Amino acid sequence: MNNLHKSSRRLNPEFQARVTGETLRQWIIHFATSIREEEQLLTDLDSAIGDGDHGVNMCRGMNAVVEKLDALALADLSGQMRVISTTLMSSVGGASGPLYGAFFLQSSHATQHKPDLGLADLTSAMEAGYRGVVQLGKAAVGDKTMVDTLAAAVNSLRASCNHHEGLTDAVKACRKAAQLAAQGTIPMIAKKGRASYLGERSAGTQDPGATSASLLFESLAHAVLSASSPLHTNVPNPLLL
Repeated sequence: MNNLHKSSRRLNPEFQARVTGETLRQWIIHFATSIREEEQLLTDLDSAIGDGDHGVNMCRGMNAVVEKLDALALADLSGQMRVISTTLMSSVGGASGPLYGAFFLQSSHATQHKPDLGLADLTSAMEAGYRGVVQLGKAAVGDKTMVDTLAAAVNSLRASCNHHEGLTDAVKACRKAAQLAAQGTIPMIAKKGRASYLGERSAGTQDPGATSASLLFESLAHAVLSASSPLHTNVPNPLLL
């Protein structure tokens, strides 16, 4: 691709899209709504191969985060992610709280001093979050955990970044990759967490953590695409009405 073509592409709104503090806020609102809507699914999946509490734990944690959204508006992106992290760590039970907390904490370190994020910055932040989860949980791709979804999502973002794609196309591809990765855990035999106690009996059920992580990236895509739409307006937070 020649430099003139690259320049003309970047004049397109697709290449001017950025993740701002408001985008992050809408991401969290949509994620909280999705978790609430899929609470029973997450509970059913976790009941089959885990403790059965992933749905209620994630709902409690995301509701706590939503309650702090007004305060988040006063912080920069890094500060907002730190608040999300500490809130999830303190309000989500089981392993999910520390893991999601680690994801947002490490992402916050990668966004320091950045008023907004382009695709390269977002990719670096999500990669940092992924590494934080791996370091804490000691899981690898193929272990049937949220790591399977996170790895697919960050790999998709990195591929889009390397191919000089726009942010909106990148998050669409990332959303699809996350969905497919979560579905891909169905035939796996769990090697980490409570599901690993079941051995071969853990095969046949989609991993609940991989499923909630898929909702995380579906919500990211929703927030970015909504912010990039010419019809986008500030919508009141439905969870606070």
